[in-house]
Amino acid sequence: MAYRTATGSLDAYTKGVIELQDDLRKYAFSNVFEVAGKAHPFERVAVVQNLEYVAEVVRSEGESGWYAAPHDEFALVMDGEITFNFIQLEDEQIPGHAGGAVQLGARPNGPAMGRVTARRGHQVLLPRGSAYQITSARPAVAIIQTSDGPVTVKRWSEICVLEGE
Repeated sequence: MAYRTATGSLDAYTKGVIELQDDLRKYAFSNVFEVAGKAHPFERVAVVQNLEYVAEVVRSEGESGWYAAPHDEFALVMDGEITFNFIQLEDEQIPGHAGGAVQLGARPNGPAMGRVTARRGHQVLLPRGSAYQITSARPAVAIIQTSDGPVTVKRWSEICVLEGE
């Protein structure tokens, strides 16, 4: 049997379904492109949660503020091209809470660490001890693996569907 992988985008995707022999109310299922299409730029909408860990969909469009987290995060670019700019934080600037990322009030002080430009399928480490800014010239989509935190937006009732909806 031949399998074909279909990759979606913000402009063109097919909404999938869950095929389980179980009570579908136990499962959350959403389409990251549909969620990103309805999100505000740089809004971090949770699409998966396991205890305190979340995967957030981010619609990148223009230039974000600066973010930092008390732990490493990972971003996977799903569509488009996104640049991540990094600044090294001083120890006292690293968020001290146990949750996910926080949005910083302004560009932090500290030396520039460089930038990474990533396209569909590229994964970027967002390291503890750094602040990062997300930019893109055109709408793009990323999934950020992090912990539930102050910038995590939850819309479970809007994004979760049952079979046949």
